[in-house]
Amino acid sequence: MKGWLELTEVTVMCAIAGFRGYDAPVKVQEMLGVLKHRGPDATGVYHDSQIRVRTAKGECIGDAPPSDDIAVGHNLLSIVGGPQPVSGEGVLVFNGEIYNQEELDWTGSDSELILDLIEGHGGDLEDALRFTVNQIDGDYAFAYTDGENLAVVRDPVGVKPLYHSGEAFASERKALWRLGLRDVETLPPGHALINGERVKLRGLPREEPSDAEPAELRDDLKSSLKESVERRVRGLDGAALVFSGGVDSTLLAVLLDEHIDVRLYTVGLPGSSDPKFASRAAEDLGMELEVLEVTEDTIREALPHVLGAIEEYNLMKIGVAMPLYLASKAASADGYRVMFSGQGADELFAGYHRYRHLLAEGKLGEALRHDLENIYHVNLERDDAATMANSVELRVPFLDLRVIGVAMSIPAHLKIHGPEDELRKRILREAALEMGVPEYIAMRPKKAAQYGSGIDKVLRRKILPEFDHEAFMRRLMEPSGSSSSN
Repeated sequence: MKGWLELTEVTVMCAIAGFRGYDAPVKVQEMLGVLKHRGPDATGVYHDSQIRVRTAKGECIGDAPPSDDIAVGHNLLSIVGGPQPVSGEGVLVFNGEIYNQEELDWTGSDSELILDLIEGHGGDLEDALRFTVNQIDGDYAFAYTDGENLAVVRDPVGVKPLYHSGEAFASERKALWRLGLRDVETLPPGHALINGERVKLRGLPREEPSDAEPAELRDDLKSSLKESVERRVRGLDGAALVFSGGVDSTLLAVLLDEHIDVRLYTVGLPGSSDPKFASRAAEDLGMELEVLEVTEDTIREALPHVLGAIEEYNLMKIGVAMPLYLASKAASADGYRVMFSGQGADELFAGYHRYRHLLAEGKLGEALRHDLENIYHVNLERDDAATMANSVELRVPFLDLRVIGVAMSIPAHLKIHGPEDELRKRILREAALEMGVPEYIAMRPKKAAQYGSGIDKVLRRKILPEFDHEAFMRRLMEPSGSSSSN
């Protein structure tokens, strides 16, 4: 946009927020103030023919379509993009990453690509949005308005969060709670909310089991994982990886190390299993590892921050989020803005213990599909919140759409060899061995992060019984008590 503020970085992660109704720009400003941790580099708001963007370099004002009662806003965490909103015939705010720009012969920003696809399609807004999400491949949440219509859209897997109450929306629930809104819902993956009406735009790849030989399926899996990582490191010189010393994170370490400088972070109490395996694996791979040794005091101090990030009192989610929060906090202090995770591998390749019994009952495929379709509210929203609390974007290569398609084509017996198979994820482990993961890691039994770090036991026995979580959640959900902007 002519005369627009320039940032030296050109991919963005951030917060988005919007409101239709009385005092819309003030309410959006208030929500963006709550979400400042998600995007500390710039704040932009559209309302009634103007876009105002503030950065450390000053303020810029641009023209936009007229609207009396719609406002949308954006907080920028700059990794490789400029400030938003962006405008054409309408206005768009975007949180996420588009991975197939090269295939689409696009050289501008991700937000400009989406705006171009929507407005280049013409015609009905729902059709234009459906066309757009079927063209792009990425992790995203975005909102578009032409001044009259307001639409918000979420990616098909649900990697990026999006919550709404009526036609108010935001990247985190607490922003909507600040306005006094209580009927807050999560927008399901692959859906749009168009003028308050929910519409499905795109689903996950269909399950089509293949009759190819196991070696061919392993090759397809290796190829899809390599491509997924390659797409997710474009524009990066370095990144962090939350590292447990398990097969999923170690495989990512091997693949990432081919392209960028990657630093590994593992979290655990003294004597816990994750730091032990992670240290040995990092040494054998010749990679840099930071072991974050935690204590009861560390966990006690972090608990309010973790609970404030994930916005719900759930023991399992707190236990999993805690090591991710601590790892991303350390990575942020070291200057990293992107962290990778092995999230999604268990749902794709049958990593959980309960899957053995479902295999015996002939229900494994159905269960994996169900868990994948629900991973957004079980795991992904929690993980995004835990890292973005430290202004660190999380990328999850296992949840690439092509990887998902390949995984869903693999017959169940190649994932679990039978009801007595304690290791599970067999084809992934075999592929990892072929790609350079040490055997003692590739065949290491799964141990969930809250157990491998030792954090779960401390939380259950020593900290949570003393913590007044009901009072904490009441305070978190309190409205601002004021209509003034932050």
